[in-house]
Amino acid sequence: MYIKYLPAVIFFLIPLLLRADANVQEDSIRIGASMSLTGAYSTQGIPAHNGYLLCQDHLNSEGGLLGKAVKFVVYDDESNRERAREIYEKLIVSEKVDAVMGPYGSTLTEAVADITENHQMVMISPLAATSSIWEKGRKYLFMVLPPAELFLAGLIDLADQQGFKRIAVLQEDQLFPAAAGNGAVKLAEQRGMDVLFHRSYPSGKEDFSQILDYIEAHEIEVLAMAASSLSDFIRLVQQMNEKGIELKMFGTSGAVDEFQEELEDAAELTFGLSAWESTLSNPGIDRFTEDYRHRFERTPSFHAAGAYGSCQLLAEAIRRAETMDQDRLRKELLNLETTTVFSDYAVDERGFQTANRGLFIQWQDGEKVIVWPEELARGQVILSD
Repeated sequence: MYIKYLPAVIFFLIPLLLRADANVQEDSIRIGASMSLTGAYSTQGIPAHNGYLLCQDHLNSEGGLLGKAVKFVVYDDESNRERAREIYEKLIVSEKVDAVMGPYGSTLTEAVADITENHQMVMISPLAATSSIWEKGRKYLFMVLPPAELFLAGLIDLADQQGFKRIAVLQEDQLFPAAAGNGAVKLAEQRGMDVLFHRSYPSGKEDFSQILDYIEAHEIEVLAMAASSLSDFIRLVQQMNEKGIELKMFGTSGAVDEFQEELEDAAELTFGLSAWESTLSNPGIDRFTEDYRHRFERTPSFHAAGAYGSCQLLAEAIRRAETMDQDRLRKELLNLETTTVFSDYAVDERGFQTANRGLFIQWQDGEKVIVWPEELARGQVILSD
């Protein structure tokens, strides 16, 4: 007999429910982001997402920020630029998040940077490194990685130390790999090396046989490869092994556990850029590594540490500013000099990273060993017979 009163009850309850939801949001600091949970960049995007979530948990276990809980609101951008743009517009305009953090990589960061800039929202980019992104007059974008042009610097330096001169550089035709490859060429030429091969290839390339034939015919000693997708590295190594090509040194622009897990023995003695390793002495690194392994059941990659460290930077800026005002946060980030779990941090007036050099590792007995720079090395370079 109470059915006739149901519409009135619902009408009365809806405002209360909406106010309750609003109160929940008011009691939390909501940080929005997109991340590549599927698609070509998911190998890097998934651990980066995990890094955000672990930072959220650690901040909340310590009382949150400004007396409020921290809540990450993350959507899958599917490794797609248009999807990433839609997400950031939605987060800022419709969902009215309190802050934003960057997506994975240079391609997607460039895709969304004008959106966050137009809304005057600070965006710390955990995993974008292409210098050109910071050369467009943007004021609210902050870099954490070393510049892309230096991503293969460790390989070039190590090859020079070994006396190798015949160099080849292969790069995917995307924003970050092009910058990394071009940077490697410039560094090699500065060392007086002979860059006998420098070529871009289209994303998704399946067959590297013609490229490998050229490398073999010209007796290339060192091959530097820059790509955004892990599968490109794996395919090239597999095809190189099928042809029986042996290089003195082969190095990539990214070193992740999945590379060795997929290739197993074929990964042995290859080199790769890693912006972070758990064997470093950065503050908080043991807790981060242990808690990450416990929660996600695997060792964190530098992508996970980069996202976590970037979250630490935003948290420190909020603590110092004592507000979520974006211009105040921007000022704090410009002046901040610190070391996170991930790396040293300092930027110039563009928000461009000036403190982080990165690391180069070599796979030895199935493990990553830091071999560059010398002051951080944990082992010596091993060359194949």
